[in-house]
Amino acid sequence: MTLKDILPGQLGFGAAPLGNMFRDIPETEAQATVEAAWTDGIRYFDNAPFYGAGLAEIRMGEALKDKPRSEYVISTKVGRVILDEVEDVSARDLGEKGEVFKYGRPNRIVNDYSADATLRSIEDSLKRLNTDHIDIAFVHDVAQDFYGDDWLDVFETARKGAFKALDRLRDEGVIKAWGLGVNRVEPIEILLALEGNRPDGFLLAGRYTLLDHDKALQRVMPQVAEKGLGIVVGGPYSSGALVGGPNFEYAPATPAILDKVTRIKAIADRYGISMKAAGLQFALANPAVAAVIPGASRPGRIAEDRAALNETIPADFWRELRQAGLVHPDAPLPA
Repeated sequence: MTLKDILPGQLGFGAAPLGNMFRDIPETEAQATVEAAWTDGIRYFDNAPFYGAGLAEIRMGEALKDKPRSEYVISTKVGRVILDEVEDVSARDLGEKGEVFKYGRPNRIVNDYSADATLRSIEDSLKRLNTDHIDIAFVHDVAQDFYGDDWLDVFETARKGAFKALDRLRDEGVIKAWGLGVNRVEPIEILLALEGNRPDGFLLAGRYTLLDHDKALQRVMPQVAEKGLGIVVGGPYSSGALVGGPNFEYAPATPAILDKVTRIKAIADRYGISMKAAGLQFALANPAVAAVIPGASRPGRIAEDRAALNETIPADFWRELRQAGLVHPDAPLPA
């Protein structure tokens, strides 16, 4: 069973903002945002213990606790165990995401990709999410952006521990699928080449977007499609840069990125197209992509995402982007 078989639609809900990503989000706003997603018909919710040290899972569990469990799909992540003891949030070493969750819970986060920690992580997530099962487990952040030069050692620990444990849980029917949840292409490339482990798909954040897709397009998308697996595209708006925000890849956008946004927007404005529509529909045009999961922390964002998905974009817009060198020559474009 692949991600495309499991996911109930092309538009999902990325729960990272519920972990107080970049700002202290009021509880009422967080609950209203999940409720807005449900009302819109979204039935796929992606989460992780890392998001606010368990806060995003707790909030989502509260918001969905009275919904029929058979009607929605949850993915969460393993690789981090959240402890009851607290730590100095400002002293955490979170790689390139150091400031992202500074408003989350102060609970201690332990990086652990062993088999035992994987089982414990799922157990803890079930409690926070108020549910008796999760559908998809992604191994979180086994990549350069978190572990620098040590990332291959971390990947090897996960290969011997988390990957094997998740293979077993999937085969036993405890979960339906597993894969990697990463912000880099290389870990996916390596796992696809390994014998023995049998992932069902991947969550790739930020690497298959209108602003940044060349490497993923050339190195993993064709292999994923060929193997009949699926990719969930996280961060389709590139940390907000695509839609006018100041950040790209969780940090202030570079002049080159801002220039690319300006050039795309000039063409979009001429055709009367929203940047959200361009971003979502570009990602979904690739046959390897099973769903996109924009993050939202305000209820109104959900309606914007749905409208963007349904917006009609003329083929000439995509042709013009291609001619201007703003999308890779080989990137599949919407029909």
